[in-house]
Order: sequence, then structure tokens, then C-alpha cells
Amino acid sequence: MAKKILIVDDEPDLLTLVSYGLEKRGCEVFCSRDGREALVMTARHMPDLVILDVHLPVINGDEVAWMLKKDEKLKHIPVILISSVAESLSEKAEASGADAYLNKPFELEELVGLVKKFSERA
Repeated sequence: MAKKILIVDDEPDLLTLVSYGLEKRGCEVFCSRDGREALVMTARHMPDLVILDVHLPVINGDEVAWMLKKDEKLKHIPVILISSVAESLSEKAEASGADAYLNKPFELEELVGLVKKFSERA
């Protein structure tokens, strides 16, 4: 599994659930609640993976993913987009350069499977 993961979502319950589930699996988790803070935290902590909600305050998650993928120092970090708006998620993921996407609501094990997939690649 990835060692350091940044989770970005403005839903406190989702942050709590996902961070707890990943920490139980041995990950170090950082959390952010808006897009601008996500960019700062990514540069500061250099996570192994970013889990990013599309609908965020300040800067949308698909824009954050696009900015990360354009930054030479950060573009290697896998990004998983998550959203409850399923119909446009695949298009946003492709346009932003995100590595994967997952529709809300999701089972924690679905997310853990994606985290493992990207951990094995590293």
C-alpha cells in the first residue's frame, strides 16, 4: 500500500471514514478540505497518492488534478478523482489527467483496491 496519502474532500464524515480505513492498513494520511490547501499540502508532504473529490471549495478537484499533472515535481503522483456526479466523472478524470476515478457512494474496499493498484506500480 501507498505509505503517504492525501485525501481531499469537503465532507467531514467521508474524510474520517476513509482516513481511518487507510490508517488501519498502515498508511500515513493527510486531509484537506479545499483545492488550494490540497495543492499546498501536496507540495509540502509529497504523498504517494492523492484522493481528490471533484466538487471542492476554492478550486475544483479536477482543476487541482490538472495542476498537479502539469507540475514537473508532482506529476508522478497518482490521483484518484471521486464524485457523486457520475455522468461527467470519467470525462473530468480524462481531461484532468487523473489516473483513476470512483463514483460516490463507494465501498471502502473499492478505494483500498485502487490504492493497492497504484502502490504496486510504484
